[in-house]
Amino acid sequence: MSEAIKNVGVIGAGTMGAGIAGLCAATGVNVTLLDLETETAQKAIERLMSGKRPAITEDQAKLITPGSLKTDLQSLENCDWLCEAVVEDVNIKRDLFSKLETVRKDGSVLTTNTSGIPLRDIYKDMPERMQKDIAVTHFFNPVHLMKLVELVPGSKTDPSAITRLADYLSGPMGKGVVYAKDTVNFIGNRIGCNWMLSGLHKAAYSGLSMETVDALMSKPIGLPPTGLYGLIDLIGLDVMDFVAKNLEQNLPKDDAGRDYLKMPDAENAMLAAGQLGRKTGGGFYKLTKSDSGEKSMEVFDLSSQSWRPMSPADLDARHQNIKTLMFSDDAEGKFAWDLMSSTLGYSSSLVPEISKDIVNVDRAMRWGFAWAEGPFEMLDAIGPAQFAEKYAGAGNNVDGMLKVLLDSGKESFYSGNKYLGTDGEYHEIPGE
Repeated sequence: MSEAIKNVGVIGAGTMGAGIAGLCAATGVNVTLLDLETETAQKAIERLMSGKRPAITEDQAKLITPGSLKTDLQSLENCDWLCEAVVEDVNIKRDLFSKLETVRKDGSVLTTNTSGIPLRDIYKDMPERMQKDIAVTHFFNPVHLMKLVELVPGSKTDPSAITRLADYLSGPMGKGVVYAKDTVNFIGNRIGCNWMLSGLHKAAYSGLSMETVDALMSKPIGLPPTGLYGLIDLIGLDVMDFVAKNLEQNLPKDDAGRDYLKMPDAENAMLAAGQLGRKTGGGFYKLTKSDSGEKSMEVFDLSSQSWRPMSPADLDARHQNIKTLMFSDDAEGKFAWDLMSSTLGYSSSLVPEISKDIVNVDRAMRWGFAWAEGPFEMLDAIGPAQFAEKYAGAGNNVDGMLKVLLDSGKESFYSGNKYLGTDGEYHEIPGE
């Protein structure tokens, strides 16, 4: 059993940093929350206690001590875990880590909550002492609700540091820990953002209405009810554009995801107009209220660049589950195949690049994106051999774990409580 984490330091009191501090306090540990000004950290604590569903109680809030990086850096010297959650700028992070290294105690674990910056770029040329204690702890927002934490070691990270973090994250904190590798956007966002960005392009030439696209990309596939466009409205079109630019800088040169990093023209026009999603009052959808107080939903028609009343999609029986939908030869089936086959094929090609096994990939998508099934679980539901035959017939390379499965002669990625490894053999599924 690794040494328990009893004192935590969180640096950065924005949405993510405050959320992490609050969740740590909810486990009963002492937390030091620092920002540029103590007042900023104090206001973050107050926000955690406010609203209809406060993230923490008043008693839990008393466990969080606010402070300033300018005057209270030394207060972090007894922390067992220091978690950085500042802006996504590698130079700012490196400067902060250099300062933290001067005050942290031996054996303390040092992590970044980055979602897109490679860990190796943060610790490059840093002291050996730091490199053996450093990792990524990528929480998903909102921190107190989302189950997923992606845990990523550096090339020299001591395994005991990862074990210590995992014990705390999965134990007192109650998170689902996924072990990822130090690759761009790790697991969840690498696959999920590819699905969203490619989805915008594929939907644009599908001939289907926005309502139909979202209806297909929800319950029939086992995805959240927001669908494609609704999810991007929730995230923000500007955030997706930022993600695309980060991927453009960091994806491998031959990565299939590079085909979809430029926003379609209609979405670029929305970006230019500041029509970003829910946070701007409307994106692809907007809720309107009449003079009489009646509420209704409107849809932004991408071809005419104008608003129209929403018309709920009416899917027939063939479109109600993933297998019949993917092999349906109508416009709905062709779109579902176009988007989901590329997503599943892409996921297959990324193991073992982004994760050592399919279990971590499936858990990342279930816990981080609320998919009912991960990519390999979906493939089992569709029928891997049948999928691979159609996929290859469309001119795609069958590689990664799909090829491993076909070469092994196995019929599925999962068999009871076992999963198919990269060696073509079944292995026991590790506990959550």
